[in-house]
Amino acid sequence: MASQLFARKSIDKLISDSERPEHRLKKTLGPWSLTALGIGAIIGSGIFALTGTAAAGEKGDPSFYKAQVLDLFLHFIHHGTFSGVMMYGRPAAGPAIAISFLLVAVACVFAGLCYAELASMIPIAGSAYTYSYATLGELFAWIIGWDLILEYAVSNVAVAVSFGGYFKAQLASFGLNLPDKWSTPVFTPEGWSHSYFNFPAFLIVFVLTVLLVRGVRESSRANNIMVLIKIGAIFLFLIVGGMLVKPANWHPFAPTGFPGIMAGGAIIFFTYIGFDSVSTAAEEAKNPQKDIPFGIIASLIVCTILYIGVAIVLLGMMPYSTFSGAGEASDAPVVYALKHLGANHYFQAAIVIGALMGMISSLLVFQYGQTRIWFAMSRDGLLPKLFSALHPKFKTPHWSTWIAGILVGLPAGFVDIGEAADLSNIGTLFAFLMVSLGVIFLRKTQPDRPRVFKVPLVPLFPIIAVLLCLALMSGLLVVTWLRFFLWLVLGLVIYFFYSCKRSEFAPANLAAGNKG
Repeated sequence: MASQLFARKSIDKLISDSERPEHRLKKTLGPWSLTALGIGAIIGSGIFALTGTAAAGEKGDPSFYKAQVLDLFLHFIHHGTFSGVMMYGRPAAGPAIAISFLLVAVACVFAGLCYAELASMIPIAGSAYTYSYATLGELFAWIIGWDLILEYAVSNVAVAVSFGGYFKAQLASFGLNLPDKWSTPVFTPEGWSHSYFNFPAFLIVFVLTVLLVRGVRESSRANNIMVLIKIGAIFLFLIVGGMLVKPANWHPFAPTGFPGIMAGGAIIFFTYIGFDSVSTAAEEAKNPQKDIPFGIIASLIVCTILYIGVAIVLLGMMPYSTFSGAGEASDAPVVYALKHLGANHYFQAAIVIGALMGMISSLLVFQYGQTRIWFAMSRDGLLPKLFSALHPKFKTPHWSTWIAGILVGLPAGFVDIGEAADLSNIGTLFAFLMVSLGVIFLRKTQPDRPRVFKVPLVPLFPIIAVLLCLALMSGLLVVTWLRFFLWLVLGLVIYFFYSCKRSEFAPANLAAGNKG
């Protein structure tokens, strides 16, 4: 058992398994499609919704569980105790949210370089899960694979619910009012909403599931169109909003100092977590060794520029405190600012369409990424074979896609997960951390293996990535860390009672292979 837990899968074996006819995916994606895949995942609801919330901060209940881990640590260093902490919830970043975006971008670039190197060496579906299997061993691979469910499934539930609310509000602006009982989550953080089902949130997931089952080429084309629309909407906002900026609103620039910037970074990290979706498409890329690194780095650069631009313009249009609390100012700050300052209605409508396209494309890419990770885990025996079965005509993992659609669509219809969406942040940061360590490990164990793309200054750059990920994780709340550990415990229970017995490294399977 001990040897199985740390058994590493040969890179050559991973590649040969992917080329078996029953598991072979179509190679249809080029560098620009992969870049659009990354942009589609990164620019979602966050740029239109989270920027205002992160700038304004959130007041929490005076509870240990609602305290920021970084604040607790600093308080303990200065006072030797956790009692007497004065800051709960998340301190306001103010206009310095632009620095938060830059800080997160830097952390993602360092992690993205590590992803790019491993993707060029291991052009296999599965992303961080597959890389961990090749570098750190089966147990770590399972933990990362289980952890990535938080990144994809939990964040997609949050985005689907956000899309439903946004869509409903925009229909209402045209005089089309959906019944609350069929367009509102049944359960919200405040309790039972007296509704029956959130049909818009479920419907969008269902439509995207059908599209993904039909093929990655069709999905990629749809994503490319939506990416162009939302980038156009963002540029339109920068032009229209830029003419409404009042420089006085940028003061004070950082009202709560560095803790606010870190807290803002921890919140808006949710907006960046999609770039690793590019690596999940490695098996369907025409030239993965070159195109995957290009797609990762290019999508990060484009999105960082757009994010910082939106943050500077939005916080120049209105004071950061405007976006605190509940309501449209918090949920849709971009639209609220344009309405409040009297922007042209046609411009508002175009930006709203861009926001909706951003949410849809983010949902599409994340649903895609989730199924490819399950596909890889199933092919390795850690999940039932159903998850790696390919459709006879479309050559997509159709059962995996339908299961992902159900596991996201139904919860989106019933539950507004609210602050639990922070689980996707901590899960992703943990995956980034493990991938960065994997680069160091593989440089030590297989230094002569060909690398089309190399991270410069190893181990310095991967170590910087690890430290930045830990810093951003420290900006999350205690309750988020506790939920994360509980999720990992549940995953370990499933691994030891099911997955490890069916892995190709399980003693029974190894014995059968030796006999054969």
